[in-house]
Amino acid sequence: MLKDFSIQALFMGILTTFVGFASSFAVVLHGLQSVGATDAQAASGLMALSIALGLCAIVLSTATRLPISIAWSTPGGALLASTGVVEGGFNAAVGAFLICALLIVIAGLFKPLGRAVAAIPAPLANAMLAGVLIGLCFAPVRAIGFNPLLGLPIVLAWIFVGAFKRLWAVPAALAAFVLVVAFGVDIPDGALGSLEQALRPPVEFVMPVFNLPAFVSIALPLFIVTMASQNIPGIAVLKVNGFEPKPGPLFSVTGLFSILAAPFGGHAVNLAAITAAMCAGQDAHPDPARRYWAVLVSGISYVILGLLAGAVTTFVALAPPILIQAVAGLALVGAFSGSAMAAFQAPESREAAAITFLVTASGVSFAGISGAFWGLLAGGLMLALSRFVQAAKK
Repeated sequence: MLKDFSIQALFMGILTTFVGFASSFAVVLHGLQSVGATDAQAASGLMALSIALGLCAIVLSTATRLPISIAWSTPGGALLASTGVVEGGFNAAVGAFLICALLIVIAGLFKPLGRAVAAIPAPLANAMLAGVLIGLCFAPVRAIGFNPLLGLPIVLAWIFVGAFKRLWAVPAALAAFVLVVAFGVDIPDGALGSLEQALRPPVEFVMPVFNLPAFVSIALPLFIVTMASQNIPGIAVLKVNGFEPKPGPLFSVTGLFSILAAPFGGHAVNLAAITAAMCAGQDAHPDPARRYWAVLVSGISYVILGLLAGAVTTFVALAPPILIQAVAGLALVGAFSGSAMAAFQAPESREAAAITFLVTASGVSFAGISGAFWGLLAGGLMLALSRFVQAAKK
């Protein structure tokens, strides 16, 4: 393995970690807090996810010698943000995280379940994801309305840097957020002292609670979003770059590491979709057989960042929540536009996709169950009815 190491892979691994962490940790924090996590529990969840995905990446890449990048479920974090607190609070959310992780393990081991997830019509899955994301994508505009002096620098940094280098747009917005907090927000006395105390790993065990509303509102949608938006595209990215791993075992291993992260507040780890291209492509190394080192470096870097999650969360808590929501919303603009375009591309499923999107985006819950589930159900029924009518006409 040491013979395969290269400086090129080292830099790409560090860059992948920075981009992945900086671009979406705000989504994770906001999502966990939205389903009832305290600041300490959200910090613990961020730590658990970072360490779990880092170790998972190290294990899989070492075992297969393939650049199998791992990430936390960013769409899953956005789903949590749109779901809100369910019956049983954060303990019930953690129970749902465990069930979701178990379903991912089963999907890897039991091929019919994996095929069933893959069989969910892509327009409906994308419409549900777009409906989940749109609420958070409004946050940058709301931040400007809240305080232009605080919100506008974050948005402008994203716009101007993104015009030249899209990869650096969200890290630039995060840097602007740090400067806004440092120079534009009144920091209470003693806050910096608490920041120093937060350098200790923020371990918070959460006793899971299992109930039906959390299962339907969180576990099932989180499973579908994670599989359809992360795991399946992650396999596609590897195949595009010439790698042919067996999907089932990879899914199951990510599910096992998700099980380990869940009791400490982590919602899900999975195959990376966006950053996977960075480690699997030629920028990691001209020789495909040596690119796995980029993932190994990235995994080690994620573990280190996970140990600093308490300091990250404490610093974020110094600012008005709408500002970090703005960073999270900017991080999801690309995902929203991509999912919306894919949802409404096919004319024959456009109406069903629209229903899925609208019901999900409404944020309305029925019987304690969130709109994401009802949106997918309503769109599925509409699509089935449309296909039945078309078949009857023939």
